[in-house]
Amino acid sequence: MPKSKKGHTTSDERKPMDEERGALERYAAKRSASVTPEPGPGEAAPAHGPLLFVVQKHAARNLHYDVRIELDGVLISWAVPKGPSALLGEKRLAMKVEDHPLEYRHFEGQIPKGQYGGGEMIVWDAGTYLPDDDGTPVQLDRDEALRRVRKGLEAGKLSLWFRGERLKGSYAFVKIKTGDNQWLLLKHRDPYAQEAEDTLLAPETSVLSGRTLEDVRGGRKAAEEPPVHPASQVQDARRAPLPEAFKPMLASSCDQPFDDDRWTFELKLDGIRIVAILDRGRVKLLSRGEKDVTRKFPAVVAQLAALDVRQAVLDGEVIALDERKKVNFQTLMKRFLLDRDLDIRNASRKVPASYCVFDVLHLDGWDLTRTPLSARKELLETIALPGAHLQRVDHYPGEGKVLFEAARQMELEGVVAKRLDSRYAPGARSDQWLKCKTFLSDDFFIGGFTQGEGARKETFGSLCVGQFQEGKLVSFGNVGSGFDDTMLATFRKQLDEISQTQCPFDPPPPAPPGTTWVAPVLACEVKYANLTDEGNLRAPVFLRMRPDLAPPGPDPAEAAPVTPPTDPAEALAIEANLDAVLDQIDGATKGFELQVQGAIVAVTNPDKPLWPGLGDEAPVTKRDYLRYLAQVSPYLLPNMRDRPITLTRYPHGIEGEHFYQKHYEHDLPPFVETFRIFSGHNQKATEYMVCNNLPTLLWLGQIADLELHTWYSRISPEPDARDKGLDFWSSEEALEASVLNYPDFMVIDLDPYIYSGNEKKGAEPELDRAAFAKTVEIALALRPILEALGLKGFPKLSGKTGIHIFVPIVRNLEYDAVRAFAATLGHHLLRQRPKDVTMEWSVPKRTGKIFYDHNQNVRGKTLASIYSPRPAPGAPVSVPVEWDELENVYPTDFTVRTVMARLEVKGDLWKGILEEKVDVAKLLG
Repeated sequence: MPKSKKGHTTSDERKPMDEERGALERYAAKRSASVTPEPGPGEAAPAHGPLLFVVQKHAARNLHYDVRIELDGVLISWAVPKGPSALLGEKRLAMKVEDHPLEYRHFEGQIPKGQYGGGEMIVWDAGTYLPDDDGTPVQLDRDEALRRVRKGLEAGKLSLWFRGERLKGSYAFVKIKTGDNQWLLLKHRDPYAQEAEDTLLAPETSVLSGRTLEDVRGGRKAAEEPPVHPASQVQDARRAPLPEAFKPMLASSCDQPFDDDRWTFELKLDGIRIVAILDRGRVKLLSRGEKDVTRKFPAVVAQLAALDVRQAVLDGEVIALDERKKVNFQTLMKRFLLDRDLDIRNASRKVPASYCVFDVLHLDGWDLTRTPLSARKELLETIALPGAHLQRVDHYPGEGKVLFEAARQMELEGVVAKRLDSRYAPGARSDQWLKCKTFLSDDFFIGGFTQGEGARKETFGSLCVGQFQEGKLVSFGNVGSGFDDTMLATFRKQLDEISQTQCPFDPPPPAPPGTTWVAPVLACEVKYANLTDEGNLRAPVFLRMRPDLAPPGPDPAEAAPVTPPTDPAEALAIEANLDAVLDQIDGATKGFELQVQGAIVAVTNPDKPLWPGLGDEAPVTKRDYLRYLAQVSPYLLPNMRDRPITLTRYPHGIEGEHFYQKHYEHDLPPFVETFRIFSGHNQKATEYMVCNNLPTLLWLGQIADLELHTWYSRISPEPDARDKGLDFWSSEEALEASVLNYPDFMVIDLDPYIYSGNEKKGAEPELDRAAFAKTVEIALALRPILEALGLKGFPKLSGKTGIHIFVPIVRNLEYDAVRAFAATLGHHLLRQRPKDVTMEWSVPKRTGKIFYDHNQNVRGKTLASIYSPRPAPGAPVSVPVEWDELENVYPTDFTVRTVMARLEVKGDLWKGILEEKVDVAKLLG
């Protein structure tokens, strides 16, 4: 079928549907735009994202419910007099009416009496929908889903899976042959179907405003603030994009079970550890080794896709039961190793698998990894897990010994103990989680096998096993028992395929003659009594293979030698695929969607001038700015990471009006990370943004944030503030005790107040060579003062008239103490150069001198970030410089068009700046 462009259908493809449903002219013809508050057409059809639906409760001449689904830029609509039902098999009459514009899905209000549809209306439910197949949601890309819906409409039978707040699960619209506009709305069997009492329509309020029809009739306005997502209220939750992959946190070993009220305890299940990533009905299952195993468990995927969440990352175990109804890993492995789709579907029916969820790590745009486990458990309780293939793992605070004994009686592996205040450390093995097994066992990688004797002459005698430690495979000895004849023959074939001459262990262990080495890519679990003094397994017994585990890094059997880039900036550029990003920026002729690292940044007016050029140069456009941000991102992003930012926006370029923003008042893109900081002025926590990824940086360019301002402190405690609090939001006291009150830098801002004589009355001094030369002189005079104290200063041009000096310090001093120390240094410099330096707060008293500004060292104040442009013609940039070149540079030397050439020559002068920290508290005694 021909297509015009992604997300849009051709006229040939739309023609049957146009005949079926008519066009929006019917909608407009039935309404008087000057009288009714209903919206008119105008919103363009989305090119990507999920398909939307809305159900509006409508008190017209007769009360009814309008069910509307998005298709090809309009809302296909049915009026359902009795409303949708959750009763299994219930049939409700649905009268197909005219198409409505997309904007209508937000409409609530009162349509005047005498007008078409006169009466009150609220949004009773809203959400997304998917095509449905026999009670199972079908995951398709947008184009294919649209084709499926068109085909169903044309055939007169449309099966859909609704994912709303109230309307959930599988329904079908079936056309009645006797009437062109008469359809039936039927409820299919699914986890949401009700067998007896139908409670679906019990809620009477709007999901948007909380109002009832009576409220609308009485003129009550909608609540000013939208409902608060429960994840946003959890301690240390922060806004973040959904990760594409995720490594699970691992538990350390524990010798004995214990009781402790600070810990909670779970049964250790004998299954495969799985991280599930959910994104608007799409599901990805990742094993512990980050292998995509989604297709292995179709029933689990179907029920996860139906969950009432927009986005989530869940952690848990997939298990299967044997004929005794006991959890059995070997039973699970038999179906896990299947590869043909037909075999997988058959096994799914014969050997059902269940996903047992014990943690939630991301929920609807909120990263929960820094949230205490106790709070994550409470959030997990709010997620309904319907269906036989989803279970929630129970946990028992304080009661480890009783649960351990229960695990022994149920023939389970043991228990996992988790501190209730523990944070989630992806990919790390932590002592905040402990596994206590009913027997000792662990996972090992096979690095070789010994020659067999007697009945084993044609297979092998024992497996040489080890574990990866700091990138090296360390030997734990050999395991020779626990195999049956079938295992021996099967394993020998697998081992022969990966044999190699080089020993993979470091250091090489003692090996008998005839030992064959293999690439360590196969994992197994081994039961053992304990470890010998030499570190080998005592009385080891092979339990099973672990095909869900993979060695760290690339597969040694397949990976070609690769020399990684030694420059961190080069490595970041490769990871971000900057060439592809730059091709998109340069290739588009008008507005476009910039696809970067799995996110989409909508770019408008790319050729709008933002800075006038210097001299005869052309203006610097938004496209130029985006290109610069992409190119400089490997150097810029590491310095902005985890630091709150303040926006300085120039929507019409630097010659138009500008404004500052600490908090973005509109809906943020999902890739922009946020967290909350307590405001003493407002006496509540407000959201701040951080720029932690390339999509966010390019989005800042799109909204014309032309100066990139960051705090001097950051939200991450690593590596020198692990003893500081991570609660920035609950109170002023908590904020002052947190890492955000302990800066990484002492900053000194040197500004010349030497006037050229061309300034307007009351204006700041303009850029002048004599004034800048004096500023350089004072900066060089400050350098020996810093060095005498063992401090290392990093100068950078402000990009305007002055010089910023950043001094990295250990995070054990609060802002107030840092500001006082900076003032002490300033007074010392002032005594040395009283004719040239001033610390006066009164601007007129600064005239003719260089202002030493120590008051920048205040929590919440910012300076232009490294490589940030400034609002002056030509787009000058705040660039790091070496002390020895200060006398030979000038602010206009470095612009968004010239900085990259400098980086190619000088490299990143601030690389490793935080490794140069000095303990000022110790210095001051």
